[in-house]
Amino acid sequence: AAVPQAGGEPMTQTMPEMPPALRRQAPSEPSPRRRRGRQVRPGTALLARGEPLVWLTGGALALCLAMILCLLALIFAGGLRTFWPQTVERVVLGDGTVMMGEISRQESDPTGEAGAVRTLLRTGNFDVSGKHFQWMRESDVRERDFPRWAMVAERLSWGRFFGVPVAFIVDGQETVSARGLSGEEAERATAKIWALYREHHPSVVTLRSQRVRIETHDVGEVNAEMEEARLAARQAELDYGKDSPRHGQAAEVEARVRERTDAQFAELQKKIADLRQRAGRYQIVLASAQGQEKSIELAEIVRLYPANQLDVWGKLRLYGGRWWEFLSDVPREANSEGGVFPAIFGTVLMTLIMSVAVVPLGVLAALYLREYAKAGALVNAIRIAINNLAGVPSIVFGVFGLVFFCYSIGSSIDEVLFEARLPSPTYGTGGILWAALTLALLTLPVVIIATEEALSAVPRSMREGSYACGASKWQTVRRIVLPRAMPGIMTGAILAMARGAGEVAPLMLVGAVKLAPQLPMDGQFPFLHPQRSFMHLGFHIYDLGFQSQNSEAAKPMVFTTTLLLIVIIAVLNVTAMALRTRLKKRFVGGQF
Repeated sequence: AAVPQAGGEPMTQTMPEMPPALRRQAPSEPSPRRRRGRQVRPGTALLARGEPLVWLTGGALALCLAMILCLLALIFAGGLRTFWPQTVERVVLGDGTVMMGEISRQESDPTGEAGAVRTLLRTGNFDVSGKHFQWMRESDVRERDFPRWAMVAERLSWGRFFGVPVAFIVDGQETVSARGLSGEEAERATAKIWALYREHHPSVVTLRSQRVRIETHDVGEVNAEMEEARLAARQAELDYGKDSPRHGQAAEVEARVRERTDAQFAELQKKIADLRQRAGRYQIVLASAQGQEKSIELAEIVRLYPANQLDVWGKLRLYGGRWWEFLSDVPREANSEGGVFPAIFGTVLMTLIMSVAVVPLGVLAALYLREYAKAGALVNAIRIAINNLAGVPSIVFGVFGLVFFCYSIGSSIDEVLFEARLPSPTYGTGGILWAALTLALLTLPVVIIATEEALSAVPRSMREGSYACGASKWQTVRRIVLPRAMPGIMTGAILAMARGAGEVAPLMLVGAVKLAPQLPMDGQFPFLHPQRSFMHLGFHIYDLGFQSQNSEAAKPMVFTTTLLLIVIIAVLNVTAMALRTRLKKRFVGGQF
C-alpha cells in the first residue's frame, strides 16, 4: 500500500506474507452447497431441505384450482348454451317411423355393436304423442332432412310443439290453408300463414297480459277487501260475543262489503271472459311429422319461429329473448319452462334479511368474548361450543327453526295478533322471516370466529394509546378497535352470505316452496310481508333435478339456474368485498 510522506512522495509498504503453518489447507472434500442462504451438509435427507414439501403444497393448490375451474367451466358451458336455438331435423327410420325435433345429445349405444351411436331427439308434442324425447339409433336412420317451414311453438302449457303450419283460423273459419297443395302454391300458402301469425300475435299477447293482470291484481284486491271485512266481523265476535252490538255492526259492514265485492267480482269475470274470447278468435294449425294436426290458440303461444330459417342475427335475438324471459318471468310447466324471477327475488331478499340479523348479533357476541369476558372455563366452553356449532348439519338447523320459530314463536304470535285468522296460520308456518333467522343461526359461528380474529389483530398499542388519552373501554372499542377490525368483520359477513345463499335443506322446512304466486315484498302495505312463503334458487335447482316429470328438459335448466345462483352470490360477495376494501383503505392505512 502506498502511504504519502511529509515531502509528498509516497512510501510503499508491503504486507508480510502469512506463514505456511497458518495457511488453511484445501479441504479434501468438496465445499458444502449453499441453498437459500444456509449450509446444507452432505448426506442431509431430502425431506429436511423443504423443496419436496413446497412442490407438494403447490401441486395440491394447483389441483384444487383446476378442479374449481373445471366445475365452473362445466356450469358456464351448460348454462350458456341452454337457450341457444337449434335446427329442427326430420328423420325417417328403417321401420318407417318419422320423427322431427331438436338433437338433445348423442352417446354410444349400450345395446348395440361397438362404435354404435344413439341420439336423443327432443320431439315435443306431449299432448299428441305422450313423449317429450325419443331415442333413435344412427344406424337405423334411412333419411334425414331439414324442413324449411319446420316450426317450434313454445306454449304456456304442454311444452313445445314441433310441426309445419297448415292452416290459420279466425273465428272458427280457416282463412288460409296449405292442405293438399304442393310446390310453389304450398310455399305461398305457408308463408301467408306465417305472416298472419306475426300480424295478430302481438295484439293477442296484449289481450292475454290484460287478462292476467285482472286475474292477479284486480281480483286479488277484491278478495283482500272481502277477507278484511270477514276478519273484522270474526274479531268482533271473539272480543264481544256473537250477540253483541259490536259484532252486529261488523256483520252488517261485512254484508255490505260482500254485496259490493260480489258485484265487482262479477264485472271482473265478464271482462276476463271477454278478453279470453277476443284472444281465442285466432288459432294456427300445425301438423306433426306423423301428420297429426293440432290447433293452437295464439294466446297459448309464447313464441313461434321457423327454426331452419334463422340467420345469426335471428338466433341472437331469440337467444336474448329467452334469457330475458328467464330472468323476468314466472315459472311454468312444473318449473321446467318460463322464468325464475320469483326465485331470484326470494334468494336476494332472504340473504339480505339473514345478513342484517346475523352480522350485528355475531359482532356483539365476539366483542363480549374478546374485549369484556374474563378468560376461564366458561369462556373456553363457549368457544368450543361455537366451533362445534359450525359443524352441525344444516338439516338440524332446519328442524330447530321449524319447531322453535314456526311452531313456538309463530303460533304464539298468531294467538295474540291473528286470532281471527285461526285455524289458518299466519306466522305459525314457514315464511321468509323464519327462513332468514334459521340461516342466521346456521352462519352465526362463521361471523363470531371471523370477528374475534379481526379484533385480536388490532395492535394492543392502539388500545393503550386510547386509554392514555383518557378514553373509556367502550369509547376505545367503538372508535379505535371496531373501525380497524371492520375489514375482518366484513370478511365474516361475506362468508356468511355465501354459505347462507346456497343452503337448501333448512329452507325446505321453514319457508321455501315450489311455486309462490305472491312475492314477499310488493306495493301493498306494509310492503314487506315476512310471513309469506318464497321461492329460492337452490330449492328450485333441487326441484328441477329431482322432482320434474320432464327430467331431460329440466337438465339444461338445472345448469342455467346453477349459473344464475353462482352469479348472484358472486355479485353479493363482490359488493361486500368492495365495501371491505374501502374500509381497509380508510382505517388500516392510519395504523401506527
